[in-house]
Amino acid sequence: MAAFKYTFQKIVDLKESEKTHAEWLLSDAVGELNREKEQLIELKRQQEEWQDKLEQSVLEATPLSEVVVINQYIEYFAQMIKSKLRDIQKAEHKVALRRDELASKMKEEKVWHKAKEHAFTKFQTSMLLKEQNELDEMATIRFMSPTP
Repeated sequence: MAAFKYTFQKIVDLKESEKTHAEWLLSDAVGELNREKEQLIELKRQQEEWQDKLEQSVLEATPLSEVVVINQYIEYFAQMIKSKLRDIQKAEHKVALRRDELASKMKEEKVWHKAKEHAFTKFQTSMLLKEQNELDEMATIRFMSPTP
């Protein structure tokens, strides 16, 4: 019996490779999003620290110049947090794009795998038909030959 050889196997392999690549890209995008979120948490923690320092300095009658510097740090962290929120929004958008790309690649791969399965089914059917015809021919020859 002949072995099945799919003529478009390289395309199937390419689609599998593209899907794997899309999975890696999505994984990278999710990792980047998580890093951005961790950095935001750290910025908020630092801002709270400086907020506590400001409250403490007000209670302790600290010189006005120090209070102004602390306030500037708090404003700096507020700006950094705004910037980080924009970065997170971009990262979330990138994750959504990568998910869509992966879904598309998965669909393409599935289409080519279905086509391969269909071709294999046709191959099996034709091989079974060929085998059946050979068996029928052998049976006919035996039936027609004289028995001693």
